[in-house]
Parts: sequence; C-alpha cells; structure tokens
Amino acid sequence: MKNILISTGGSGGHVVPATIFYEHLKSEFNVCMSSDDRGIQFLDKNKYNIEIINTPKISKNIFLIPFNFFLLLYLIFKSFILLRNKKIEILISTGGYMSLPLCIASKILNLKIFLFEPNMVLGRSNKLFVNSCIKIFCYSEKVKDFPNILKNKISIIPTLLRKKFYSIQQIESKVIGKEINLLIIGGSQGAKLFDTIISETIILLSKKYNIKVIQQTNFKNYKYIKSLYSKNNIENKLFDFDEDVLSLMSKANICISRAGASTLAELIFLNIPHIAIPMPTSKDNHQFENAYFYQQLGCNWILSQDEINKSNLADKLTNIIENKEEYLDKKKNMKNFNYQNTWNTINQKIITTINEN
Repeated sequence: MKNILISTGGSGGHVVPATIFYEHLKSEFNVCMSSDDRGIQFLDKNKYNIEIINTPKISKNIFLIPFNFFLLLYLIFKSFILLRNKKIEILISTGGYMSLPLCIASKILNLKIFLFEPNMVLGRSNKLFVNSCIKIFCYSEKVKDFPNILKNKISIIPTLLRKKFYSIQQIESKVIGKEINLLIIGGSQGAKLFDTIISETIILLSKKYNIKVIQQTNFKNYKYIKSLYSKNNIENKLFDFDEDVLSLMSKANICISRAGASTLAELIFLNIPHIAIPMPTSKDNHQFENAYFYQQLGCNWILSQDEINKSNLADKLTNIIENKEEYLDKKKNMKNFNYQNTWNTINQKIITTINEN
C-alpha cells in the first residue's frame, strides 16, 4: 500500500476537505495527516493519524525577514525528516501557507504531489507548486488565474462532502412557509456583521414572520446574541464551529452565509437557498468568485458586505419569503447540479487519479 500524507491546517475551510480526503483514501492507502496548531482544534486526534508541522504566518516586518527565512529552513528540514521517516510516497496538499514546507521538502525528495483547490481562484500556495504537481483536484476547469498551459493537470471532481451528508441525500430541505428556519453561518472565525446587522434584521422581520434562528457565533458574542433573541421572543439555537453542523443545517429552509467553498458545497447539496455574503478580505477575493460560480448556475443570491444595512437586508429576505417562484427555482437548480455527486463517484475518481499517476 502506498504511503500518503495529507497536509492541512489553519481554518476549518482547509481542514474539513483534508478529513474528507482521509476518509476516501484510508481503505486503499496508508494515510496520515499533518496540521499546524490552528488546524488541530478542528480535528479529532483519536480519529486521525496526525503529525504537527506548525507553520506560522510569515510576518511582513522587514526586520523579521532573517528570522522568517531561518524558520522556513527549519520547517523544511523538519518536513524532510518526517517524510523520510514515514516513507511517504505521495503528498496531498489542501493549500494554504501551512503546506509550504512540506511541498518544498516533497519536491526535494522527488515525491508525487497532488494539490486540491476548492475555490474558484487558484490559491497562492497552489500557484507556487502547480507546475510541480502531478494533478490538482478542482470543482471546475474555470478556476481563475490558472495557467492555460497547465490546464491538463486539472482533475475535476464533484464537491467534497463529509460522508454523513449522503445519508440524507434524498431528503430535501423544508420549503419556506408559515415557519421560517433561518440558518446563519459566519465561518469558523465569526464576523461582526453576523452578530449585529443580521441579528437586528431578524428582530425586525420577527414582527411579521415566525422566524426560528440557527446561528453560528463565537464564544465572545454568545451571551449578547442569546439575550437579544430571548428579549424579542425569537426561538434560537446558537453554535460555534461544529463538525456535526449537518443536524443543524438539515433543519433550515433558508440561509445567510459566507462563501467558503466547503460551506457553499454543503448548502448546495442540501438544496438550501441562501444569500451569500462573501468576506471582502478573502485572499484574491476568492469568496466572491465561489459565490459567483453558483450564482451563474442559479443557485443563490449575492450581497456585498459593504452595501448591507438592516433595511436592504430585510427587503431582500422579505422578497424571498413573499415570492416563492425564484426560491423554488433555486432549489431545482441545486438539485440538478448535485445529481452526480455521490460518495462512490468521488471515491473512484480520487483513487483512480492517484493510482494512474
């Protein structure tokens, strides 16, 4: 059996796909995973074979350049030793600066490198190694900033989903009616917008509609948001980043969300019409490109964070609630998009791609 290392870390957006790759590959290969300290919080140490390569963000302070240089050399050396000791033959990188030392060490050792790009813009780390990789798994061949001369390296796969999502594949999310189950997902890092303007908008709409809220927030704002909803008699369930978010998502019939690749893939698969609010600070504006990809397929609505206020967000939600035709079209388009997305289809594609290369 081939020995494979999956490199990840940072946010849940990098870690969740890594765990999905792990599940797809573990029966066919000897698989282990590397992560930095940030990524560990999203991983079950008892479930995954984890190695720590703690790559910090590189400081832009010119006085720290020498320190950053020697730190990178140390991490490359540490990665080199790890790969040799584990007799790794294949590296799968889920992107991000966390994978840089391992990718460099793998190149030195002449190992096979497979990349994963879930976003609709080629990430900076992947851009550095796309020339050296064997294949790069993507959701579309229309990834922005991808070198045309290397398009033959793209291996298109359906969107990656945790296996438990397929257990409810035939169950469509509820349609908006007298009861509105609104899911709010602000990303694992939280966001002020999702704890202020959106919450205030919900209070405004609750005067007219029966709204139940399922909202992601961070620990810092939990008590404030809980108190706000309770005072206004709004039924709510608050949560932080939760690996078992499926049970919460499946109760929703509409969602307001960031536009991370994993989150959008899950919403699309569950046929939950959603308003995407891309994070304006996302690198290379990749969250907007993710949301725009699905908008072109007729699966969502996009609002700019810079233009949102309580009034226009309330108007948008009211229009969706009152005019069901567009809402139902979104659900139909999502269902059509997902018809080939099965666990076995993706499993065969990934394993075949690795074995044939």
